[in-house]
Amino acid sequence: MNIETRLREELAALADQGLARRRRLLESPCAPRAMVEGREMLAFASNDYLGLAAHPELAQALADGALTWGAGSGASHLVSGHLGPHDLLEQRLAAFTGFARALTFSTGYLANLAVTPTLAPGRDDAIFADKLNHASLIDAAQLSRARHHRYPHNDMAALERLLAASDARSKVIVTDAVFSMDGDLAPLAELFALAERFDAWLVVDDAHGFGVLGPQGQGSLAHCGVPAHPRVILMGTLGKAAGVGGAFVAGSELVMDYLLQKARSYIFTTAQPPAVACALVKSLELIAAGDARRAHLQALIRQLQEGLAGLPWQLLPSQTAIQPLIVGDNEAALALSRALWERGLWVAAIRPPTVPVGTARLRISLSAAHSQADVASLVDALKALA
Repeated sequence: MNIETRLREELAALADQGLARRRRLLESPCAPRAMVEGREMLAFASNDYLGLAAHPELAQALADGALTWGAGSGASHLVSGHLGPHDLLEQRLAAFTGFARALTFSTGYLANLAVTPTLAPGRDDAIFADKLNHASLIDAAQLSRARHHRYPHNDMAALERLLAASDARSKVIVTDAVFSMDGDLAPLAELFALAERFDAWLVVDDAHGFGVLGPQGQGSLAHCGVPAHPRVILMGTLGKAAGVGGAFVAGSELVMDYLLQKARSYIFTTAQPPAVACALVKSLELIAAGDARRAHLQALIRQLQEGLAGLPWQLLPSQTAIQPLIVGDNEAALALSRALWERGLWVAAIRPPTVPVGTARLRISLSAAHSQADVASLVDALKALA
């Protein structure tokens, strides 16, 4: 068998199992009302939780930033690519989250690859990770040479046993704050207590909580009452609720300096365009002033949960914008997604390996830019298809 034949057979097998992925071409800005491949659709598929992705003030800040600072940064942060907007954004992020310092990254994936392998680089170290962590956290753990322990989802008793049995030099607890496919929260206060008890780092990926949860949208740590403690390292993405792109890591002065000196995915990559940082400074202002947006989002969540009660599919209700509807079978999930598409509703079908086998689902993603009428349209369509 030649190398091309093997690839063709693997792709055919994915299609046969209902696991093949495809891209859809969006022909309009990210918004609930979208032009997708020539069709006007009502979209419940993005992570634009506060409806800021197409906000005119962010677009203007981005354009003004490009005119002032140019299109690109030209180098990594540590060579010559750390520009004024990057520095200002890091200061604003640190102040907003309550941590001493922050570093910015071009993507959340790069940010996660920076933290765990740097804090637990060797075989004398240990990583303790929730089994439902995001792929970037899993890859970060695998990139490290540390011992990798995975505990059952949100099972604090199992985690406690693993920590108690560990003789590792450095212990790193790693968790999503809001789990991206279930929408539920990690027990962050309990995780912090275990980190304190066993002298461990606590690394929290708040990709889906930042901007949505907590006072002024400060995120899941603030929502759960976990302090900006020196043993806590926060990662947040800036392309979801923040509406732009990139990511940050926040923590103590000591940890941030250590990452700056040692984290390979920070040192050896070009800094994001400075105009993106300009837009994100404006985004932080809109997030902080966004209580009305967050209140509207919570009202839509309640409306959806009440509307889908009693349907044959299991809704995993959460207090976040992520509302998964468990279908089970891969083909059944795809068929339900296609049926909604034919009715002008875009809801993504999520299948293994993104979620466990037998739990294929529709990932309903709500936004503060949706209206009550939008949610009612989705509820009515699902009732008609039940």
